[in-house]
Amino acid sequence: MDRAAAHALLCEYTQGESLRKHGLAVESAMQAYARKLGDDEGKWGITGLLHDFDYERWPTSPDHPVKGSLILRERGYPDDVVVAILGHNNDTGVARETLMAKTLYAVDELAGFITAVALVRPSKSIHEVEVASVKKKLKDKAFARGVNRLDIHRSVEELGWELDPHIAFTIEALKSIAGLLGLGGQAQAAPTG
Repeated sequence: MDRAAAHALLCEYTQGESLRKHGLAVESAMQAYARKLGDDEGKWGITGLLHDFDYERWPTSPDHPVKGSLILRERGYPDDVVVAILGHNNDTGVARETLMAKTLYAVDELAGFITAVALVRPSKSIHEVEVASVKKKLKDKAFARGVNRLDIHRSVEELGWELDPHIAFTIEALKSIAGLLGLGGQAQAAPTG
């Protein structure tokens, strides 16, 4: 799999900057977890990058990600990548059986939520986001109400992880590309390789 081609596919189907940034955020978290768990960073990263590439065209569940999965298969993406992407949406009924699929489910909503927490800070900096502030905002149902809190909690249960270290790890992953995400880092060019 070629990361540049995957990024081009994301950009072909996703015009909105915030959804593109979300793909980059999930990619970064997936790569960080792959490193930590001794798995394929490239494959995990591309899975994260493309998990919502079809959302703008087919936002209704389960069209997203089912229609996107057909495109991914046509373009030759491996079955485990496609199945992981299908599994990140509970409405598809596709079981999350691999560590990659479970991790995608665990970082998707959380990466979006952490981004929202950073964006309400005066500095809009991920470098000021702490675990305690994320947990406090998780309790505020009016904040980022589109984020499924049940998915965040269910995902760590599926993995047998603790929530606090998962939040901290994901924050650190997003800090590594803060500039790309517009969250208080130096501006960076999107990775191509």
